Amino acid sequence: MADVVTEMSPLDGRAGSGADTAVIVEHPHLSKINLRGDSGDQAFMDAVADAVGAAPPVEANTVMTAGKHSILWLSPDEWLVVTPEGKQGDMEVALAGTLEGQHVSIVDGTDARTTIRLHGADSRNVLMKGCPLDLHPRIFGPGQCAQSILAKADVLIHQLDDTPTYDIYVLYSFSRYLWDWLADAAKGFS
Repeated sequence: MADVVTEMSPLDGRAGSGADTAVIVEHPHLSKINLRGDSGDQAFMDAVADAVGAAPPVEANTVMTAGKHSILWLSPDEWLVVTPEGKQGDMEVALAGTLEGQHVSIVDGTDARTTIRLHGADSRNVLMKGCPLDLHPRIFGPGQCAQSILAKADVLIHQLDDTPTYDIYVLYSFSRYLWDWLADAAKGFS
């Protein structure tokens, strides 16, 4: 009989913020594929669009969404493709198939980071306590993402909507620290 492997998060059992206006939840097993390629190559852009449903964004710090898939801009030749839990293998195969013969890199990074979702009327204020980004709604809004520091942890922040709701991608090794920091920072908004 084969051993059963259960995926666990480093945040299993952690209590959320308790603040109604800044709620913290984890989305631990979203699939995350790091993709590198030439955005100036139309064949690359078309192939990614065929696999994901949208071409990678070329404007800095933006996100393209197609159904349940998102492509977050990381640099002029690098993106994070985010898909639902357990779909990284399917996405890897789809990208590899459409990009066959091209000079690209496709790396499954699902197990490297977890995703902490912060939402509510005061979520922006919580982030501003420990992040140097200008998160004012005129500057940073839905459909935007940025790599930055949050409470001394390297993160990728993606704003999903005007609530505001943020997905914060953080390395597993920093996730407990960041979770505890966010929960403490949210206490001031209870």
